Amino acid sequence: MGSKTCVVVAAHNEADRICATLLALAHALPGAALWVADDGSTDATSAVARGAGAQVLRNERRIGKGGAVTLAASAAMREACAGGDGRDTETIFILCDGDLGESAAELVALADAVARGELDVAVAAFARRVGGGVGMALAFARWAIRRRCGLRTLAPISGQRALSAGALRDTLPFADGFGMEIGITIDAVRAGRRVGEIELDLSHRASGRTLSGFLHRARQLVDFVRVYRARA
Repeated sequence: MGSKTCVVVAAHNEADRICATLLALAHALPGAALWVADDGSTDATSAVARGAGAQVLRNERRIGKGGAVTLAASAAMREACAGGDGRDTETIFILCDGDLGESAAELVALADAVARGELDVAVAAFARRVGGGVGMALAFARWAIRRRCGLRTLAPISGQRALSAGALRDTLPFADGFGMEIGITIDAVRAGRRVGEIELDLSHRASGRTLSGFLHRARQLVDFVRVYRARA
């Protein structure tokens, strides 16, 4: 892949997995710029990420995934444009979560699809489902995207995405909180960008059918409703 690549990793208290994720990305994407958006972690996430060679943009307090990744992705884009005319058209930007571990190497397939010009936004669909609840939040996310832009999706809230530089400009700033991915998809389609899904063998830390898991999905659903309303 001849294009430049920049990876922005979203993380909150991922000290135990962020190193494996970053090392896998560095191995699969030699020379890629690695950024970590640390959303108010209370563990050693930032220190571990720096030790693995990433640039870290840390928020001292938690501001939500969308806000944290917006700050890091904007900084990464400014760096990619430095020394040019300010309109980078070559760099491919990968967004992913910090808990992928060694499976993060699979994300090169997303970048390749964008580099070949097949897609402007390539979204990873997990080949294996791990954990999860009853599916209410996921079903709403699919419906919201279809309602707002007409696109049918299997993985509407997947945080693993590759975007062309133009698509990233069209979708920044990202929607707040967990509505980020829904907002990216709707905004990209409305901007005329080609959005598609690619099934990958990824693993992550899934929330199970526990009290904390259900509370997490309830917070997700609230953010999904907000982004849906905001894009009426």
